Amino acid sequence: MIHPQAIIDRGARLGPGVEIGPFSIIGPEVEIGEGCWIGPHVVIKGPTRIGRSNRIYQFCSIGEDPQDLKFQGERSTLEIGDHNAFREYCTVSRGTDGGGGVTRIGHHNFFMANVHVAHDCQVGSHTIFANVASLAGHVTVDDYAILGGFTGVHQFCRIGAHCMTAGGSVVIQDIPPYTMVAGNTARPYGINITGLKRRGFTPEAVTAIKRAYKLVYKSGLRLEDAIAEIKRMHAAHPEVGRLVEFLGHEGRGIVR
Repeated sequence: MIHPQAIIDRGARLGPGVEIGPFSIIGPEVEIGEGCWIGPHVVIKGPTRIGRSNRIYQFCSIGEDPQDLKFQGERSTLEIGDHNAFREYCTVSRGTDGGGGVTRIGHHNFFMANVHVAHDCQVGSHTIFANVASLAGHVTVDDYAILGGFTGVHQFCRIGAHCMTAGGSVVIQDIPPYTMVAGNTARPYGINITGLKRRGFTPEAVTAIKRAYKLVYKSGLRLEDAIAEIKRMHAAHPEVGRLVEFLGHEGRGIVR
């Protein structure tokens, strides 16, 4: 399953059923889990650990040194879960000492062509990154988020669960869960109703999330007061708990 023109370092570990195409280079301290498919012309540098059943297409660069001028060659890692797809020309960097030392990607994510995930990013599971979506360093992306093509995310931003960015969005502040944003700079345009329905949210839950969104963006309340009102909804509608937790965390401020 390994093409004779691939270069595999003796310090790499490959699980059962791994397939590696021609001209790919697998470096030392790279661990690739069972059933992964690595296409041609892929470079994977360690320390990197890749889980099971991932597909990495041609010309991807996975686990390369972080693009950070403060990086001085210290040991840092990349951890990738299971069942992810990285299409052509994706780049994923390892972490840095100043950012915790590890870049993490969860499970069942789909990275389209030319996506960049920078150092120390923490990406959840079931996300979709459309073509050329790019994360600067230290960005957190929660589960089921969708980034439209050519979305650019500023360093240290947080992207909440089930949110969605339109193509070409420039994100310089945090996006609360369930929210849709668009523009340069990105502004909120309601909640991701279609996505929530597809993922099995009940009509009652969607209504509660709409109400919570209006408290934050349409009521004229201070953010602290809006959070207090959403907390009162939490017992009857657990889904809004994500908003309470997200909004209570100090970050770059939320999109407005």
